[in-house]
Amino acid sequence: MHHEPITVADVEVIPLCDGSGPMGPSLRRPLPELFPGAAPEDWAGTPDPEWVLHFHCYLLRDRRGRTVLVDTGIGGLDSPAASWAPVPGSLTGELAAAGVAPADIDVVVLTHLHSDHASGATDGVAPAFPGARYVLQRAEVDWVTGPVRDYVLTPLADHLDVVDGDAEVLPGIRVRHTPGHTPGHQVVRVGPLTLTGDLILHPVQLRNPRITYRYDTDPTQAAATRATLLDELRGSPGATVATAHFPIPFTPLS
Repeated sequence: MHHEPITVADVEVIPLCDGSGPMGPSLRRPLPELFPGAAPEDWAGTPDPEWVLHFHCYLLRDRRGRTVLVDTGIGGLDSPAASWAPVPGSLTGELAAAGVAPADIDVVVLTHLHSDHASGATDGVAPAFPGARYVLQRAEVDWVTGPVRDYVLTPLADHLDVVDGDAEVLPGIRVRHTPGHTPGHQVVRVGPLTLTGDLILHPVQLRNPRITYRYDTDPTQAAATRATLLDELRGSPGATVATAHFPIPFTPLS
């Protein structure tokens, strides 16, 4: 593990680094093209024009020892992310370093079904976490097509826990529907901590949440959802976000 865990609301939150690197050539663009609408001043303090992504998943462990894995990373050499992400991911090794085997995971929350967040959920044939229920928004299940549906969703058919909107995963751990990046994108809330998936992709969107992202399904809705959530969080004591692609997993908002 590259970063220390934190404990919030009696839940240990362990960041897991599945990999890091720039986007592959098929998706790579200069930062201003990836985040259209940003003004030059929005990029102040951003020295490198190439975006190097860190692919973070998170392990949540409550005081009874129950475990929730938030996102499953980029997967193996044959995963849907292999065309553009630094596969194979190191999620299994990161879990082992935390003392957790795949069979120990009770719940998997997939924030959404983009390949860099969901490919490690299966090996293309069977669930990678056989004892877990996999929590997804119904809007995401209805939306996804193509290789991710075949590689991820089809093998999970008997393990899915499909929810509509906000729902409790375990006591004190909730998902919130935050559409825009994808129709069924969801974040995870634990006390003052919000695990944001791809609701916030780059630190520039903390400075200006209205900045859109090239690969949002609905950029306008994503920006509005992000602005609303950040407004709420910034009014809450101790609010912190745990992001998927920042170099550092935890970012305090106050």
